[in-house]
Amino acid sequence: MTLAMKIRTAWALGPLNIARVLVYRLSLKLGINRAVRRPPAAVTGPFFRAPDRLRLELAPRRGWYQWREAFGLRVDDGADMEAPPEWARSLVTGVAVPDTDRPWWRIADFDPRVGDIKGVWEASRYDWVLACAQQALAARDARERGRALDRLNAWLSDAAERNPPWRGPNWKCGQEASIRVMHLAAAALMLGQVSRPEPGLPALLAVHLKRIAPTLHYAMAQDNNHGTSEAAALFIGGSWLASLGLPGGERWARRGRYWLENRAERLIGADGSFSQYSVNYHRVMLDTLCLAECWRRQLAVAPFSSRFYERARAATGWLGNLVDPGNGDAPNLGANDGARLIPLTDSDYRDYRPTVQVASVLFAGARAYPDCPLADQALLWLALPVPEPVRSWQHSALYADGGLAVARSGPAMVVLRFPNFRFRPAQSDLLHLDLWRGGENLLRDGGTYSYNPGQEDGDWQDYFPGVASHNSVQFDGREQMPRLGRFLFGAWPSVRNLDGPRADNGDQTLAAGYRDWRGAGHYRRVWLEAGRLKVEDRVDGFRGEARLRWRLCPGDWQWRGDDLVNGTLRIRVGADVRVRERRLVQGWESRYYSQKTPLPVLEVVLEEAGVFTTEFEFPT
Repeated sequence: MTLAMKIRTAWALGPLNIARVLVYRLSLKLGINRAVRRPPAAVTGPFFRAPDRLRLELAPRRGWYQWREAFGLRVDDGADMEAPPEWARSLVTGVAVPDTDRPWWRIADFDPRVGDIKGVWEASRYDWVLACAQQALAARDARERGRALDRLNAWLSDAAERNPPWRGPNWKCGQEASIRVMHLAAAALMLGQVSRPEPGLPALLAVHLKRIAPTLHYAMAQDNNHGTSEAAALFIGGSWLASLGLPGGERWARRGRYWLENRAERLIGADGSFSQYSVNYHRVMLDTLCLAECWRRQLAVAPFSSRFYERARAATGWLGNLVDPGNGDAPNLGANDGARLIPLTDSDYRDYRPTVQVASVLFAGARAYPDCPLADQALLWLALPVPEPVRSWQHSALYADGGLAVARSGPAMVVLRFPNFRFRPAQSDLLHLDLWRGGENLLRDGGTYSYNPGQEDGDWQDYFPGVASHNSVQFDGREQMPRLGRFLFGAWPSVRNLDGPRADNGDQTLAAGYRDWRGAGHYRRVWLEAGRLKVEDRVDGFRGEARLRWRLCPGDWQWRGDDLVNGTLRIRVGADVRVRERRLVQGWESRYYSQKTPLPVLEVVLEEAGVFTTEFEFPT
């Protein structure tokens, strides 16, 4: 990649954002940032008391109460659930961060001895605070309610003692501190202890806000959910402390409100697209806005700006359009780090309906799912109404701000990614296509797996974000965009010949193309009708080969002539020039962070410019 391309990429990231990062790093190196100087004193409990009013009609969540979880999956490690976690030990690898008395800024983000640091952070996101609060409210047995409250206070006290301010891995990230603030606030809201909290709780909040505020501009430089999360935490925690008459609260609340409104306007497009081009990060962002609005209503403070609500409503529609109403699943598009900010029910991690339900009620005044009890439970836990009006978000739509198009025909849905980058892409997924029939994902995105997977049996850091993990075309064995870093691609192309979605003689049609940094071109046209998908991929400008991949749903795929068949599913790929290779190989997908499973991949290779034609038949 040339120096000119690197400069263009840096300019696209934004000179102000780059300056913010440089100032942040320099302030840490010089020891002048307030998050590295004069840490506050450790906090002691108790933090919560028994609730005045029980909610026996609600179903408390079992995850993180009866068993531990990591990234939405149960962890069967034989741990005693009465004993608090080892806060510096990864729930994924079982390895602990060494020397936890070190200041947070001296601990590596990617220590090969520990593995992905997110496995360490998972227990300190305080999902268990919500689970214990729910049990203290809704367990039928009085002794169980008392035990839940005791565990809640004991674990918080242990976490405060073993993670003293500014020491250890759990203070490394301002967003992680922000998630803890939001979960503490949500627990207080459910337990009815916002206006009269136990003394330890405001003190614990203040310690977290003192960690978040000094590095807020670094979060803003990322142009992602770090900024929304940290702004929301400052607003929630600051307004809470201000309502109690405690110092610093009003200042933090004003700053949090300003940046939350700023992030909503900057990072969410008018069509609802979010800056991270990711379904799961979209959920994190939307959950954050929901918690901030719930909190604003709880304290009866001034509404957010009209633009905030416009963008929140549009973001709700974006996610609602991708979620299957029957099982809550959605395409695995973009980076997926296993985050779920409001785990209030025992619904699966990949069930996005509780988020869409809460956001629909808050920002559109209607339910998205009239027949989903778990989604209604999320409303009730947050003391929100369960309104009668129903709002369906599902339709064919173009989300140009985020480079996404959705076409629907009966129970079938096609989702097409195309390059329109105002913000940095995290995956090489240009012209990736997802196909769904009802809640079944027939043509699949690979997901993420891990941000620090190690090299024990393959270079997963390259595979999962790369073009090989997507339903697209790879030219000459390289990526669609050159990789500049762990989370950064360069030479972002622009979409060409964008068309649709639109109805065309009974079909839904989509089309888009691009030309990459080395002159290779790909133009994809899609026709979707009842029981049939047709895709034409025109490729040119490459030197050696163009490799088309279709990542199929797992099953017993068998060759029948030139067709691949799996029960009632049938796929055929041909071309208008000689096909050098047509084969079925094993690929991988990660539907849950830190987990990978095999799936079949159809690969078809051309050595000259031409047109691939794919026909996929499936029952209606």
